[in-house]
Amino acid sequence: MGRPMWTGVLTFGLVSVPVALYTATQSHDVHFHQLQRGTSDRVRNKRVNERTGKEVDYADIVKGYEVTEGEYVVVEPDELEQISPGRSRTIDIAGFVDLADVDPIFFDKTYYLGPRGREYQKVYALLVEALEHAGKAGLAMFAMRGKEYLTAVRSEGGLLELHTMHFADEVRDPHSEVGDLPEKVKLSPQEVKTAEQLIGMLAIEWKPDEWHDTYEEQVKKLVQDKLAGREIAVSTGPAPEATNVIDLMDALRRSLETARKGGPGRGAQEDARRPGADRPRQPLPQANRRQEEHRHQSQPGGEDHQTRQRHRQTAAVPTHQGRALSARRRPRHPAPLHHDPRRTPASR
Repeated sequence: MGRPMWTGVLTFGLVSVPVALYTATQSHDVHFHQLQRGTSDRVRNKRVNERTGKEVDYADIVKGYEVTEGEYVVVEPDELEQISPGRSRTIDIAGFVDLADVDPIFFDKTYYLGPRGREYQKVYALLVEALEHAGKAGLAMFAMRGKEYLTAVRSEGGLLELHTMHFADEVRDPHSEVGDLPEKVKLSPQEVKTAEQLIGMLAIEWKPDEWHDTYEEQVKKLVQDKLAGREIAVSTGPAPEATNVIDLMDALRRSLETARKGGPGRGAQEDARRPGADRPRQPLPQANRRQEEHRHQSQPGGEDHQTRQRHRQTAAVPTHQGRALSARRRPRHPAPLHHDPRRTPASR
């Protein structure tokens, strides 16, 4: 059972229900320590005065707002504390909006809202059911950890979710950020229809459990391979080429033919259930594609058979960037670990 990070009261109109806030997501990023090369000595960051080069105690650090270059308005920690919004005791819903009207770009982080006690389950369930049927979300201002948030409370999967949101002035204008956006592009009805057909044929069911962070898996495998003394080699596959405007219809037609033959798209759901299907497939070079097409014609003693035998000795793990990490056993000792000489065996 998770530990709530905040407790208070959720109110809408004259109805109120005590609730608790829980973290809804977590990161599985692989974390490394910084070491000096060739040693097991940790590298630490220090707060240093850039003029004198001397280390500064945390108690002697204040905040400065730069007005002009080199000129600051100094703000003391207690001055910020006085104007801090503090900690909200209630989530007071000011109004309800249609979820369809809220652009997903405004959503930031998600939390779970649960009832704080069995005696409040009926009121909680009423709000969950009503929000789900109405398709709306409640908007409220909420202060937590010295910061004020715009939040949206919605119903999802039989419970309430609270989303912290970006304010309007925090969302950048795409037309001033993104270059080469199309303004008036003439598209033929056939091009639009063919593209829609391709989208329909590549439609799959949303199953989040079938998608994985393959980079994280490869980082962990890299560490295990180095620990076991296996050789690490990196190979680069061909980068996909941009579709030429002249070849657009041809590319769409060929994509439809590939999808009809069970290529990427409709068959991806079945492929995703096979081992290793959670990693995107990489395009083969032209020579390798021909070899794969005629593989059934190869004889055990032929050149293609020998080539396949060599390929089977190397296990390739595809990556998002078209690279592969291949691990091959070598008759040598594992890579040495850097041990800290200051630590005794008991401390390790």
